[in-house]
Amino acid sequence: MTRLLLASASPARRATLAAAGLAPLVAVSAVDEDAVLAAARERYGDLEPADAVLVLAQAKAEDVARRLDDVEVEGWDDDDVVVLGCDSMLELDGEVLGKPRDAADALARWRAMRGRSGVLHTGHWLVDERDPSDGGTRATLGATASTVVHFADLSDDEVAAYVATREPLAVAGAFTIDGLGGPFVERIEGDHHNVVGVSLPLLRHLLADIDLTVPDLWRR
Repeated sequence: MTRLLLASASPARRATLAAAGLAPLVAVSAVDEDAVLAAARERYGDLEPADAVLVLAQAKAEDVARRLDDVEVEGWDDDDVVVLGCDSMLELDGEVLGKPRDAADALARWRAMRGRSGVLHTGHWLVDERDPSDGGTRATLGATASTVVHFADLSDDEVAAYVATREPLAVAGAFTIDGLGGPFVERIEGDHHNVVGVSLPLLRHLLADIDLTVPDLWRR
């Protein structure tokens, strides 16, 4: 059978995929994100936020695909795999925000974000590692999903309390929608799952491009 292999350590992405019946295998990439972006900028010039996350998603998926014979993958029993790489960033006033450097950076981020709107971009990249005799395409392809996020106008005390939980330090844009940060997001325009870190509708479209459906990947 074919399994989805997630090239990410994100528990939120894994949980989202599992809730959709996909039960992904997980293998974390060894990509140096700063080096990948620097090389891309040297080659292509300045990157739009939607392009930057796609470059990183591709690098992560292709890194894991290259190292499949060497990586430890819990629960993998030599099934055919399709590798999925993802990367998310928040765009605010044209500036791209990944994970905060530290608590002070997270505080500054939230003081700038509160009462305003940003765009959460998530790059998705698939590498089809299935054998052609089993219907595999050996394709490598991807796309970016973007969701507008409207943040609540938090008080200084709320910002300080949220940052003190340390949750914002571990996630792109310094917020979650499926955790402690949920009450601080007033509304969104676009795919809710994309804000968590993986757009299920976009994944469905990418799978269709390699002749797979979501039910093909359900664990039975």
